[in-house]
Amino acid sequence: MSAGFEKADTSSEIDGSPAEADLQTALFDVVCDSLSAAFIIYDKNDHLIFASRQTLEFFPLPAEMLKPGTRLRDFLGAMYDTGIRQQYDVRQGGSLSREDWLSEKIASHWRERFDAVERHGTDSWVRFVKRRLPGGYGVTIISDISENKKREEQWRSDLERVQLTEDILDNLPFPLFVKDRNLTYVAVNLAFCEKYQTSADEVLGRKSGDLFSEEIAKRFEESDRHVLETGEMSVSRQRQISRDGIERDIVSRKHRIGKPGRYFLVSTMQDLPRDGADLDEFGQASAITASSNQSYRRAYVPVPTGVERREPAAMEAIVPENFSGRKVLVVTADLAAETAALRTLTKYGFESSSVRGEDEEERFLEIATSSGISLDLLIIDNQMGMRCLELAEQYGIPALVMDGFQIANELTFQIARHFNRNSRSAAGSDGDWEISTSDDVVGLQILVAEDNDINQIVFSQILEGLGYRHMLAATGDEAVRLWAEHRPQIVLMDISLPGFNGFEAARLIRQMEETGDGTHTPIIGVLTQAFERDRAECVKSGMDDVIMKPVSPDMLEMVFQKYLMGEALRARN
Repeated sequence: MSAGFEKADTSSEIDGSPAEADLQTALFDVVCDSLSAAFIIYDKNDHLIFASRQTLEFFPLPAEMLKPGTRLRDFLGAMYDTGIRQQYDVRQGGSLSREDWLSEKIASHWRERFDAVERHGTDSWVRFVKRRLPGGYGVTIISDISENKKREEQWRSDLERVQLTEDILDNLPFPLFVKDRNLTYVAVNLAFCEKYQTSADEVLGRKSGDLFSEEIAKRFEESDRHVLETGEMSVSRQRQISRDGIERDIVSRKHRIGKPGRYFLVSTMQDLPRDGADLDEFGQASAITASSNQSYRRAYVPVPTGVERREPAAMEAIVPENFSGRKVLVVTADLAAETAALRTLTKYGFESSSVRGEDEEERFLEIATSSGISLDLLIIDNQMGMRCLELAEQYGIPALVMDGFQIANELTFQIARHFNRNSRSAAGSDGDWEISTSDDVVGLQILVAEDNDINQIVFSQILEGLGYRHMLAATGDEAVRLWAEHRPQIVLMDISLPGFNGFEAARLIRQMEETGDGTHTPIIGVLTQAFERDRAECVKSGMDDVIMKPVSPDMLEMVFQKYLMGEALRARN
């Protein structure tokens, strides 16, 4: 390596460069490209031997400053003159002068090892790694670490927010716990642990049956499921004898939060004076349950809201006779979901059956096809894998992909929406999820692939305000599945998704289009930062355009007008 440096060093003193030096320069440039970094190499006299062209991406220097033989002092002076530099605060007199800045920089280049991170602008961070070799040669590596720094800041912000939430919960004077849709404890506060003389580690990940007697656990589960399924608040009052022997009246309130398919149960408990009076909520109850000695009373209270709620049971929108003879196959390994689904399907007149894996599904479809039996719908558990959905496409059968909770608790609404849509389309009217070719754009369907909860809320609020029908996918895998199931008219694709990232999800959609009917769904990449390599990767993966966060109604409306209105006009013509 040192021999190569000697050749490059002498080449700066004569006219023209040898072929070996040209080859060496080309190889260094290739290495810099692959590492996405800039390299600067200088000799023991502080003259440049090599400066990669990537340096110009970090500093708007004149190209001649990269030529071999340039003095390091001149090179650094040109950097200073660009104005893109770190401002050093000096206690005595503010920022450093040009000469002081150059002296400090050159001194750092002569240190055996020196690492530094500088912030250039509001959202750009640059890392400098400097090494002085035993022979006197120096190497500086410059790399852009903006993405890493932003992730660190986001991670730190998320961590602080989580810590703040935990602090708030632990400082509440009353016990509180949170359960997921499977009725598993996912959060408890300090007051809860103190009341039941336990720790969070002993509670989290467990169910009521693991912590309480069978009778109490059954009572808890009944009210938990009612709240999750209906959205009504549960208010119960019961008399308890605490560990200290004191008899108290306890009131518990349970609420449902979240979105369909992602509901959580939040419950709070509070000690009350034992006066025997009912709570105010009991006067608004839709149902009241009480024990024989009145030591336990529970009320279910409808939650008032100014927003129109969509009830999960929408089957009444279709005449039940329409379902007579319709055939549905359920694909799930979840026994509880399977039992609930078959019970619901039978209730509404469907001919239904179930299988528990892709092999069983394939054999069932083969036999049904050979026997001339036509299925109207497949219900597929999202834990089954893509093969189950591919079989549905292969046999030309519509499919709905849901998780186990939705299959067990929200199947009524999902099927009603599916058959409502198809019946309206068959009648020649606009469907809920179809693109409208009129001036009304309410029927447009937008698929948003976004894993951040806050960004999901932002997208939902904007799209609902604009009047667009939309769906949300939290992972790249889910985005591909929802695209295959619903064939949306446009996809807004975040590039940093769990599972398949946005680039991989876009490639899969394009591959499925090529093997399908040849339709082309516009895919719009949603970027956090305007890095050219991200834009290039979006194009390479088959995306049609990119937009930057934060999104706004005007920004999305322009995208929809560009990619959707044109399609509607072409359809008219």
